[in-house]
Amino acid sequence: MDEIRINKYLSEAGFCSRREADRKVEAGEVFIDGELAQMGSKVRPGQQVYVNGQRVEYGQEPAVLIAFNKPAGIVCTMEKREKNNVIDFLQYPYRIYPIGRLDKESTGLLLLTNQGDLVNKMMRSGNAHEKEYLVTVNKEVTEEFLKGMRGGVPILDTVTRKCKVEKIDKKRIRIVLTQGLNRQIRRMCEYFGYRVVALKRVRIMNISLGNLKEGTYRNVTEEEYRELLAMIAHSSNEPVRYEGDLE
Repeated sequence: MDEIRINKYLSEAGFCSRREADRKVEAGEVFIDGELAQMGSKVRPGQQVYVNGQRVEYGQEPAVLIAFNKPAGIVCTMEKREKNNVIDFLQYPYRIYPIGRLDKESTGLLLLTNQGDLVNKMMRSGNAHEKEYLVTVNKEVTEEFLKGMRGGVPILDTVTRKCKVEKIDKKRIRIVLTQGLNRQIRRMCEYFGYRVVALKRVRIMNISLGNLKEGTYRNVTEEEYRELLAMIAHSSNEPVRYEGDLE
């Protein structure tokens, strides 16, 4: 291991994402050889890193990327204070964390990993990677509603990117987003007077939910992983600054 920044150290050690590492450093929870870490601190070979009294060793765990079919009610957080957090639900043998989020009421595909750079390249908004959802609303879908959703919707002091939206049946649509504003789909629908009854994510980039049973997970296949790496090869891996919950 060469000298590396503390946030990258914690990320590549599979402890947390770079974003979460920055938060822990700012909160005064990270120590390098007994000294309080600062933003931008670097770890040299042979130094010991502790987070809240727990030693974090570099390069001890295999790379992990799993696809999980999240049920409603599970919260995409690592915070143990949240009794329904996704990490406790999964009880995975290695420390992993979500790539993006689904809000508590939403269901479907959630990817989890211990690879920090993968998180940043996949979820950074500027990289515009696709996420696909099936959405049920409370009243009949009209052409006016579809046109409005596709064209960009003013929410949260911005206008959403143009997106793909198609009607499935009377009250269901399929929508493909390339950004992740806070409760974006719900807010977009509300703008046109619709209420989301059910929201399920079925695809992130090239990885699909398929027939994975709700509440279970699978390893991403080697073929999926290779294709994913090719898709993000030219994506920025600067630390993510999330805009909010990813629908």
